Order: sequence, then C-alpha cells, then structure tokens
Amino acid sequence: MDNDVVKLSQAADYAARQHSAQRRKGARAEPYVNHLTEVAAMLAEATDGADPVLVMGGLLHDTLEDTDATYEDLVARFGPEVAALVAEVTDDKSLPKDVRKRLQIEKTPSKSRRAKLLKIADKTSNLQSLMHSPPAGWTEERLRDYVVWAADVVRSCRGLNAKLEARFDAAYDTARRRFGA
Repeated sequence: MDNDVVKLSQAADYAARQHSAQRRKGARAEPYVNHLTEVAAMLAEATDGADPVLVMGGLLHDTLEDTDATYEDLVARFGPEVAALVAEVTDDKSLPKDVRKRLQIEKTPSKSRRAKLLKIADKTSNLQSLMHSPPAGWTEERLRDYVVWAADVVRSCRGLNAKLEARFDAAYDTARRRFGA
C-alpha cells in the first residue's frame, strides 16, 4: 500500500478527531471537518495529487490554531515537512483579531509556495461558505470586509497555480457581487 495514502488517511482521521466538537460559524453550523476536507480536496485537485504534504497540510491547517494539538505531535505523526507547513499558516491566537488579519496580509508574500497555495484554498473555502451559509450576526459590512480582506491575502499568492487561482477568482467574484465588496 502506498505510504502517502496511509498518511493522508491518518491526517484526515486526526483532523476529524481534533475538530470533532467544532462547527462552522455559518447558519448551517456544518461540521468543521467539512472545511478541512474541502481545502485538502482543492489542493489535491490543483496539484493533480502530486503533493501529499500539501494535501495533509490542508487537512491539518487549523489544528495548531484551533485545537490542543502541538507542533511536536504533528512532527511525530506526520513528519517535519507537514508540521512546518501547518505552523507556517498558523495565526498567533494571543494577538488581537485585527492584528492577526493585518499580519496575514503583510507576511503572506514571504511564505513558502505550499503555504501560499494553502492560503488560496483556505480563503476560497471560506468565501464559498460565506455565500452558502453566512455566519449568524454578521452584518453586510462585516461580510464585505471579509471578502476584501481575503482578496488582499491572496494577492501575494498569485502566479503559482492557475487552477486554484481560478477557483478563488470565481468565489471572490460571486461574493463581491453578492455582498457589494
């Protein structure tokens, strides 16, 4: 059996267990794992399955930020490449939200190719979720601000993968029209 398939399956299982009690912010309150698998699927499709480390990073990208998972645990389970990628896209939750958002815009240009691809897929998934199931209590202004911010983060990720960028552009254009951004 291909070791990559085993590792991908283990990453999906680990992510699902780590996020099992979490739901998306949207009105549908979908299981959070739906977001993780959507991001991973986008990355797999965009790279024609050629980068299992990136796909595992997609599955695990929120574990350090939103669960009790540790970097050391990710290294032990999935190796240093996967752990480093997850750490690279992890926000410092000790900072205020507005600072974290600003830092994503400022620091994304210096991220690795994989981290940038993951950012595109993550923002695409989030925009699609906003359109299908906007978070309860979010004003039109907050929705518009998110759409603009997502585009600002992705701007420095351009030129790496036409398929992924086209998916983001489609989601962005639809969200922009819907929310007037």
